[in-house]
Amino acid sequence: MMRVLHLGFEDPRMPGAGGGSVRTHEINRRLAAQGFDITVLTTRYPGWQERIQDGVRYVPIGFGDGRNRFLRLVEYVLRLPFEVRQRRATADLVVEDFFAPFSTMAAPLWTKRPTLGVVQWLHARDKARQYKLPLHWVERWGVRKHRRLIAVSHGIGDNLKTLNPAVHVDVIGNGVDPAAWNQEPRRGRDVLFIGRLEYGHKGLDLLIGAWARCCNQVEGRLLIAGTGPDEARLRAHVDDAGLSERVQLLGWLSGDEKFRALSDARLVVVPSRHETFGLVAIDALATGTPVIAFDIACLREIIPAGVGWLVEPFDVVAFADEISRRYAQPGLEAVAEEGRRFAAGYNWDALADAQAEAYRAALTSLTTTS
Repeated sequence: MMRVLHLGFEDPRMPGAGGGSVRTHEINRRLAAQGFDITVLTTRYPGWQERIQDGVRYVPIGFGDGRNRFLRLVEYVLRLPFEVRQRRATADLVVEDFFAPFSTMAAPLWTKRPTLGVVQWLHARDKARQYKLPLHWVERWGVRKHRRLIAVSHGIGDNLKTLNPAVHVDVIGNGVDPAAWNQEPRRGRDVLFIGRLEYGHKGLDLLIGAWARCCNQVEGRLLIAGTGPDEARLRAHVDDAGLSERVQLLGWLSGDEKFRALSDARLVVVPSRHETFGLVAIDALATGTPVIAFDIACLREIIPAGVGWLVEPFDVVAFADEISRRYAQPGLEAVAEEGRRFAAGYNWDALADAQAEAYRAALTSLTTTS
C-alpha cells in the first residue's frame, strides 16, 4: 500500500471548482480502490467539511471559513507547509497539484519526502500580465525544483520541458465521467458554454462579442453555465450588448444535470484563451455534441477533424461565422457519433492505472537518488 499526501488546492465539492479538482478526485478514488491511502489537502470554502469521500480523505486547511477568494488562497499557501510537516511521517509520496496564480510552491524543497508534481495549470505568464507581478518567474523557478511531473496534455508537457529540460514528464490526460454515456445524443436548439466565469482565461468577452454578431442567424439561445469571479461583469456585458433575450445564465451545473445540458445543446463552445486539457470539450463529445473552439495547443489534441471545429485563435468574427455555419449544417448526427467514438478513448480507469504506475516509478526514482 502506498500512502499519498496530495496537495490538491481545490475541493471538488466547492461551488465553482474547476475541472482540475474533478480529475484529482476521479483518479484518487480509483487509486483508493486499488489500496492506496490518500489524503488531499484543499482550501477552505463556505460549508467546508473534513470527510472521507469514495475512500479519499479530504482535509480543507486555512484559518477562517474561506469566504473570501483571495484570503482563501493566502491562508492555504501559509498553512500548507505546516500541515505537510505534521503529516509527512505517514506519507510515502507527496503529490503537488499546480494551481493559479503561480503554478507551484516548489514543494520538493520543503516536503522532505519524495515529491511529484501534477500539472493541470501552467499559465502564470498570463496572470503576471493581469496582476502586474512577476508570477511567471515563480513558476519557472518552481518547475526547475521538480524532477518528475505528470502533465495532462502533450502541449503542457512540452512547455514543462522548455522550463526544465532535465525533468521527467509523464503525459496522462483526463477522462470522461461514465455518466456522460447515459445521455442519448440529440439535435438541440441552444449553444452552450460551461466553465468558470472568468474573462481572461475562459474568453467570455470573445464569446459575447461573437454571439452579438451571429445570434440573429441562430434560432436558439446562448446558455452559459458556471460561476466565477466575473459573473457580475458578464451580466453587465450581456445587458449592455442588448443580448438579455438571447443569453441565459444557468448557474453551476454538475453531475447528471451538467450532462443533460451538454446533450441537449446543438453546439458547445470553448472560447478559452488557454487551456491545459479542456475537460468540457471531451465531455461534450462524449454526450454527442460537437464543439467549436479556438485553435490552441491543448484543445487541438482533443478536438480532431470530424468531431468539431477549430477557429483562428481569438478571431471573434471567425468564431461567430463558425457558430452560424455549423449550427445550420446538415449531418450533425454523424459528427456527434464520431465524437462519441473519439471520447471513448478517455477512460478514467485506464488513466488511473497509468497514474499509479507513474507514482510507483517516481517513488522508486526519487527514493534511490535522494
